Amino acid sequence: MVKDNLFTTPSGDRWKRIGTQRRAGLLVPLFSVYSKNSIGIGDLHDLKLLINLCDKVGSSILQLLPMNEAGGTNCPYDAVSSFALEPLYISFEDLPAAKKKDIKTKIYTIKGRFPAGSIHVDYSLRAEKLCLLWDVYIETGDNDSKEFKKFIDKNDYWLNNFVLFKVLKNHYGGKPWYEWEDRYKNRDSRQLNIFQETHKEEIGFQKWLQWTAFNQFTRAKSYAKSRGVLIKGDLPILISRDSADVWAHPEFFKLNLAAGAPQDMYCAKGQRWGMPTYNWDGIAADGYRYLKEKLKFAENFYDILRIDHVVGIFRIWSISYNEPLGNEGLNGFFDPIDENKWKAHGRQILSVMIDSTNILLCAEDLGLIPKICPETLKEFGIPGNDVQRWTKDWKIRHDFLKPQDYRFLSVAMLSTHDTTNWAAWWENEAGTIDEELFIRKCRERDIDYEKVKNMLFNPSRSRRGRLRWLDAIDSNNILIDILGKAKEEVADFIDIYKNTYKEKEKLWKHLNIKGPMREKADSKIVSEVLKMTLRSKSIFCIELLIDYLYLTNIFKGDPYKYRINRPGTISQDNWSLTIPVPLEDLLKYKICKDIKRIVSSSGRI
Repeated sequence: MVKDNLFTTPSGDRWKRIGTQRRAGLLVPLFSVYSKNSIGIGDLHDLKLLINLCDKVGSSILQLLPMNEAGGTNCPYDAVSSFALEPLYISFEDLPAAKKKDIKTKIYTIKGRFPAGSIHVDYSLRAEKLCLLWDVYIETGDNDSKEFKKFIDKNDYWLNNFVLFKVLKNHYGGKPWYEWEDRYKNRDSRQLNIFQETHKEEIGFQKWLQWTAFNQFTRAKSYAKSRGVLIKGDLPILISRDSADVWAHPEFFKLNLAAGAPQDMYCAKGQRWGMPTYNWDGIAADGYRYLKEKLKFAENFYDILRIDHVVGIFRIWSISYNEPLGNEGLNGFFDPIDENKWKAHGRQILSVMIDSTNILLCAEDLGLIPKICPETLKEFGIPGNDVQRWTKDWKIRHDFLKPQDYRFLSVAMLSTHDTTNWAAWWENEAGTIDEELFIRKCRERDIDYEKVKNMLFNPSRSRRGRLRWLDAIDSNNILIDILGKAKEEVADFIDIYKNTYKEKEKLWKHLNIKGPMREKADSKIVSEVLKMTLRSKSIFCIELLIDYLYLTNIFKGDPYKYRINRPGTISQDNWSLTIPVPLEDLLKYKICKDIKRIVSSSGRI
C-alpha cells in the first residue's frame, strides 16, 4: 500500500485530516510519570508536561493506556466502565477550592504519605484522594452550574447508570454487583429510584468527579492541539464482569464465558482474562448504540484510537466461566465457532466503528492472527502493530525483517505494555524458549524433560523461566536426535527452534555495531535498535518512553523489574511502574536532545 491509496479507504477522510507523514510518538501510561506537584501518581495536569516532552523530542503523537476508571486490580483493561474516567487522575491544580487553607493542609499531608517517584504507585492512595476530593466537592458550591447540567444531559446514556453503580457498590462495601440484593442486582426500577432519592449527595459527587476529569482532560487535548501533538487513546476490547456496563446491560454480554487467548510459544497455558465476552447479537439488536456511544465519548479526548485485541472482533477465545482457574486459557474455543463467519463478523463491527467516529482507528493485531484480520485492516485503512522482536520472516529465513520490509500501514515499536522492555528482552528472553511451554510439549510427546534439558539448553544463560539453546544445537537433526522422536512428531519443536536459536546473533547483524555481540543492553545497542524501528517503512513509530530512557542511566539494576504488566497475573507490581524522575527534570535531561536527533534523522515528525 502507498500513501495515496489511504485516501481511498473507508478511513480516507481521517488520513486527509491527519496527513500521511511518517510520525514518531511516545507511549506513556499516565500512572508511570509524575510532576513535582503530583500526589502519589501522575494526573491530568501532568499531561501538559508529557505533551511538552513529545514536542521536545521531536515526536507528534502521545499514546496513553486506557484512562477508564479501573477496578480492584488497577488494570485499565479490566475497567468498571467503558466511559467513566479514572478519578485518581484528577489534578488539584485546576480546582479553586483546593486553594483554601484547610484543603491545602490536607493535600500537603497526603503528599507526605504518598510521595511520587517510588518504583511503583501505592494504590491505597485512592481512598485518601477520594476523601479529599469529597472535601473539595463540598466546598465547591457550583454543582448546579449550567455547564455541569449540560455535561450530565450530554452523557445521559452512560452517566446515570455508572454513578448509581458506584454508589451502590460503596453501599455494599465494594462487593460485585452480582452479590447485591436481588432488588438492586436485577435493577428493580422502583427500588433504584428510592435508593437514588436517599443518596443524592453521593450520586452528585460521582457525577462531579466525572465532570471534573472530563474538563481537565479536554483542556489537555486543546493544549496538545496547540503544540501540534496528536493524542492516541486506547479502546479496550472488553470490560470487567463487575462493571457498570455489565450491570446495566447484561443482554450485551455472555456471562457464562470468560475471554482469554489460546496457548502460543510465549504463553504455555494461554491466558484467561476473566472478562465476559460480548453478545454481539444483543448489541446489534440495539443498533450498536453501546459501541457508537463509546466512540462518541472518546472523540472528546483523542485524535487516534487503538482498538485493543482487534482479532477479538473477528473471533475471540472463550473459556467456560466454571473452568478451573489453574487451566488458564488451555480449554477454550473461538467464538464464533464457524470459521467461515469470522470475516463477515469482523467487517461488520469495524464498519460500524468507522461510520460512527471521525477518530483515526489503529489496531493491536498481535498473537495468533488469521489472515482475514490484517487483510481487512488494510482494506479499511487501519494500521496494525509491528513489534520489532516479533517482526520476522517466520516461515523461510526465520530472521528479523529489515526496516524497509515492515508494513507501511503499521505502528512500529520495540515493546508493548504487556512485554518486557526491550533491554530486558535482549538480556533475558532473546534466543530462548518458554520453559513451561517446553515442559508441556515434552509431556504431550512422552519425552523425558529432565533428560533432554541439559542436552539442549545452557543453564548458565537460562533465567526467568526461559531456556537458552546451547550453541552446539546447530541443526534440526541434532534437535530431533536428542528428542528421540520422528521428525513429523516434533514439527512444532523444530519451528520454535528455528525462530529462537541464535536469535540475538541474527538481530546483531541488522545493527550498525562493530565488534562481537554483547549480552548486556548498553546505550549503543538500544540506540541502534531504536533507529531500526524509526527507519522502518511503518507510517507510525511509537516507542515506550521506558525504552528510550535506556539511552541513559535512569533505571538501575536488572531491567527485568521495570515492567508495566505481566499478562495473566494479578500483582501490585502490575499497572504501577513509575519512572523515577519528575517530568520537570526529565525535560531538562540531555537525553531529550539525543532522542530528537535520532527521530529527526529518521525523517519522522
